[in-house]
Amino acid sequence: MEPYDAFHAIDPFAAAASAFDRLTEVLAGPESAALSHHGLEDLIEVRGRELLRLLFQAHLDWRERQERDRTGQAGREVVRGVDGRVRPHREPGHSRRLACVFGTVTVTRTAWRGRSMTSVRPLDAYLSLPAGLHSHGLRRLAVAEAVRGSYDQAKEAIEGRCGKVLGKRQAECLVVAAARDIDSFYRQRVPLPATASTTLVLQVDGKGIAMRPEALRPATLKARPNTLRAMRTRLAPGEKPHRKRMAHAGLRFDADPAPRRPHDIIAPPNGRSGTRLPRPGPKARAKWLTGSVIHPPEHTIAAAFDQAEARDRDHARPWVVLVDGARHQLDLVQAEAGRRGVTVHALLDIVHVSEYIWAAAHCFHQAGTPAAEVWVAGHLTTILHGQAGRAAAEITAQAEHRGLLGAKREATDTCVRYLTGHLDQLHYDTALAKGWPIATGPIEGACRHLIGDRLEITGARWGLYGAEAVLKLRAVKDNGDLDAYFAYHLAREHQRLYLTTDQHDYDLPA
Repeated sequence: MEPYDAFHAIDPFAAAASAFDRLTEVLAGPESAALSHHGLEDLIEVRGRELLRLLFQAHLDWRERQERDRTGQAGREVVRGVDGRVRPHREPGHSRRLACVFGTVTVTRTAWRGRSMTSVRPLDAYLSLPAGLHSHGLRRLAVAEAVRGSYDQAKEAIEGRCGKVLGKRQAECLVVAAARDIDSFYRQRVPLPATASTTLVLQVDGKGIAMRPEALRPATLKARPNTLRAMRTRLAPGEKPHRKRMAHAGLRFDADPAPRRPHDIIAPPNGRSGTRLPRPGPKARAKWLTGSVIHPPEHTIAAAFDQAEARDRDHARPWVVLVDGARHQLDLVQAEAGRRGVTVHALLDIVHVSEYIWAAAHCFHQAGTPAAEVWVAGHLTTILHGQAGRAAAEITAQAEHRGLLGAKREATDTCVRYLTGHLDQLHYDTALAKGWPIATGPIEGACRHLIGDRLEITGARWGLYGAEAVLKLRAVKDNGDLDAYFAYHLAREHQRLYLTTDQHDYDLPA
């Protein structure tokens, strides 16, 4: 292929036009007549990518020529830097490389200089060039691929489309840099309003991810070398490897009231008659997700409350917070609600409650038998009627009557302690009558999707900032805000690079 530079003095677009002509000649020639359709696809993909690169390069050269012609014909131009001082000397021919989705090109522009002053390059601002080698289009592609799969897969996908323009380590750095404006993006974003009768639901949960040693929390890192393992080749039951850090996820969504009865949740012990179908529960809509590995859980809870207040600034709607029973989590929710002066209705996830009931059932009946199922259905129905205290008393009385000892008595006592310790969060009768959700399925699914599907892939060991960036970008994508966020991020990048640094008082042609 003829070198591109040979055409520069004649016409910036001559090389691209020549490449197009040569490609059409090949496609119309005898050598392509024997190709299969997939052979033609490969040929056009490779030669077409080079054609696009030449077009991009030609436009950049044309812009540089327009800049030189403009500044040469207009006489003395006034160009100032951020310090307000004039750069009197014009020096054309400053070049830099730019890796883009078509390949690598060279950007040539004019620099304005002054004694003991930094150079000002106005064309950089007009093109909104990034600070590093990689274009914003390539950065966006790196983010799209990296949040979907591993960095090795992202590198392979980018090379297949763009050629060898990005390494694995560079992709990691680009993803971290791309996530820097997510918090400010959501602070300025105004969500759509909802009616006062619509329930505003908040859920929080966490999931551990494997980290590199330097990214662990201080207490976890300190415990690693001080833990004596019972066995050399594997962990004993109850032992922990001390290599994980908790990632926290928060969810806010709206739900229209859907009143139900206890038997809509739990089938009667003898089964449903079929004459009355179960009423459907409330459906989640207008979901908003967030997450963090760096920050403690109170930060994620505060972010979820921020989004909830943006949806209901006057606190006119019912606020329902669903938790899994962790006391620390519940205390943080209550503290945040008190700080904001909002009344929240905290409920335990009914699925977690049922797990404790099932564990107690196996102390009285053999696992997998209809008797155990009937026992669970009876007590869960009592709890759904808002009588958790009564259910706890009945379980205790039955354990004493059977004379349970050892592990079985401990299992029943654990269930009773769980119920009696959270009586204020077990008002399911009120929740069902008002049509509120009573399960944490949405946040459980969000944790599996945001954290498990990407941050827990086999063999992954995360650095702190890489994990934070991927988690937040996956949340933005799941919220449906990725396009809007990138537009905001690029505007902020331009402002950081140019509106606060290089300033000039003349216009170049577009």
